Amino acid sequence: MQFLDGTSKIDFMGKYKYAYAFSLTLILISIGSLVTKGLNLGLDFTGGYLIEVGYENDANIQPIRNVLESNGYKDAEVQHFGSARDVLIRIAPRKDINKSNLSDNIIALLKTKTDQNITLRRVEFVGPQVGEDLRDQGGLAMLVAMLGILIYVGFRFEFKSAFGSIVALIHDVIITIGAFSVTHTEFDLTALAAVLAVIGYSLNDTVVVLDRVRETFRAMRKGTPAEVLNISINQTLSRTLMTSLTTILVVLALFFLGGEIIHGFAFALLIGIGFGTYSSVYVASSILLTMGIKKQDFLVQTKDQVVDDRP
Repeated sequence: MQFLDGTSKIDFMGKYKYAYAFSLTLILISIGSLVTKGLNLGLDFTGGYLIEVGYENDANIQPIRNVLESNGYKDAEVQHFGSARDVLIRIAPRKDINKSNLSDNIIALLKTKTDQNITLRRVEFVGPQVGEDLRDQGGLAMLVAMLGILIYVGFRFEFKSAFGSIVALIHDVIITIGAFSVTHTEFDLTALAAVLAVIGYSLNDTVVVLDRVRETFRAMRKGTPAEVLNISINQTLSRTLMTSLTTILVVLALFFLGGEIIHGFAFALLIGIGFGTYSSVYVASSILLTMGIKKQDFLVQTKDQVVDDRP
């Protein structure tokens, strides 16, 4: 079905209760995972040692874990990095570790379990205090960004629209961070940068929809709030989908071809852009419908003119 202007005619608001249930379920899962499992914080936030080694052929992870555990590195995390030949080893900071000899000791231990040539690719160390400072500053940056957006939308829209956009924004951030917890994907500084990018992207999408909602309410003389919201969303739907799809195509290329270095960054953008588009259509608009938005909320207030009663 289509409107007279050629735009699609989809009854989005007819499904808003299902959208509420879907969003609430995802938020509860995200919060539950964050409370019970927490985030798999990267070396940037926890501090510690990171050693990347390369094998001639595919490397079996389990024997590497076993040899490290049996030689005093019980807390070592071992995973493939980019390919089955590349191995990443993370070790938490400890006072009994000699930083200058650590990489040599690790390589020597690994060579006892394989005949392959092993190449040391890189060694990184982040102190625990530095990691803690980065974690605190990253969290503060996110709060400042949210506060700035709260002030912006407070001036940009009337209360109900501003409240809806903030709820949609919080919705996207919680689900994006929760996805890292559920999948146990490493959350580092690049992932945090992606979350901040998601905040901006989601807000931009929501502002476009709410702007059209305001214009449609002012232009239409008749129509229920649900009908006006449906018309507004449908009129911006092609723009929203085209923007999201073209962005996701680029992010998919980064996710599959960019390597492990930006895997967390691309993962956060994929989740955030997807749910940012969804929240612009359903969450923000559904909040307006629930709060009883009406035409009078968008009318421009003018001062009453004083009439002189003198002849």
